[in-house]
Amino acid sequence: MILSIDTSAGTSVALIEDGVVRAEITVDDNMRHAEVIGETIAKILATTDTKPNQIKVVVAGRGPAPFTGLRVGIAAATMFAAGAGAKLYGISSLDAIAFNELTHGETQPLLVTADARRKEVYWAIYEGLDQDGVPIRTHGPAVNKPQDLEELLKEQNLVTVQAKSPMRASDLGLLAHNLQKANRLDADTSALYLRAADAVEPKPNQRFGKAVSG
Repeated sequence: MILSIDTSAGTSVALIEDGVVRAEITVDDNMRHAEVIGETIAKILATTDTKPNQIKVVVAGRGPAPFTGLRVGIAAATMFAAGAGAKLYGISSLDAIAFNELTHGETQPLLVTADARRKEVYWAIYEGLDQDGVPIRTHGPAVNKPQDLEELLKEQNLVTVQAKSPMRASDLGLLAHNLQKANRLDADTSALYLRAADAVEPKPNQRFGKAVSG
């Protein structure tokens, strides 16, 4: 069985068995990942009567996404895999969204975007599925302001269809199933931040601004 975890947007956890979604829970709150991730994983196991040692593969969504939320899912996946004795892999969250859209026959080229905050978007472009049912990424992932991305697409003469699907752990898990069958799962679970500032964790006692005296 595959346990898939993604916190690139909200908190999403799914259990996949033989290419079928056994259960999925998604909490659409992009501020409380740390508070809900443990409870969400526990609910998935409880509702499917699954013991941790029955999970053979754990997949973490690698983003791209802002630092704070993304690291929660990757850390949870890492700890669960270590405790359960499962193998740990990582997959781009944008690839999972593309997988869902392309599997359901969306027109190509497909543009997948996600909120990067700071008035920017993460993005990647895909040209269908390969022989293993894996999205073919032709551009990205990258981060740009929407107007800059639009200009870039014009320069490249790319007319794309915008993906509409939200990020769901079930898509991450189903894509992992295809990759596993093709022996193409990647053990790299490093977070895709794409911005240097997102990779720097704030210091606990860091001060902001100038000190004001008496």
